[in-house]
Amino acid sequence: MFDDNGSFLLAMFEFFIFVAWIMCLFYVFGDVFRSRDLGGVAKTLWCVFIIVLPFLGVFVYLIARGNGMTQRSMEARQQLLDQQAQYVRSVAASNGGGSGVDEIASAKKLLDDGAISQTEFEQLKARALATTNVGGAAGA
Repeated sequence: MFDDNGSFLLAMFEFFIFVAWIMCLFYVFGDVFRSRDLGGVAKTLWCVFIIVLPFLGVFVYLIARGNGMTQRSMEARQQLLDQQAQYVRSVAASNGGGSGVDEIASAKKLLDDGAISQTEFEQLKARALATTNVGGAAGA
């Protein structure tokens, strides 16, 4: 298949260019659909243009709308980070992350049920109070 090292290197280069081209197409299509300032008809026309004349379509898109591609990508990334931070806060709040009183109440219930001993209850209580005091000191 490969007669010498030159043909192998040429095949590797061609494969690299092909993969880079596919990545570029996916990035442009992603930007077309992520764009909020384009309507449905405009998105359809851009997609048809890129499918029918791929090289010309991608190059024209990069020239015409390339300035906003980075901005739209950064906005999408920031929105994702905000959603992740909101999810982490909601999970931390639901796991009793903010209330030492809740931890003490659940430890008292375990003590009353006989699941833990008095010394274990005192340790849990001290840890909950220490967490509450550290959180209160940080919030003040």
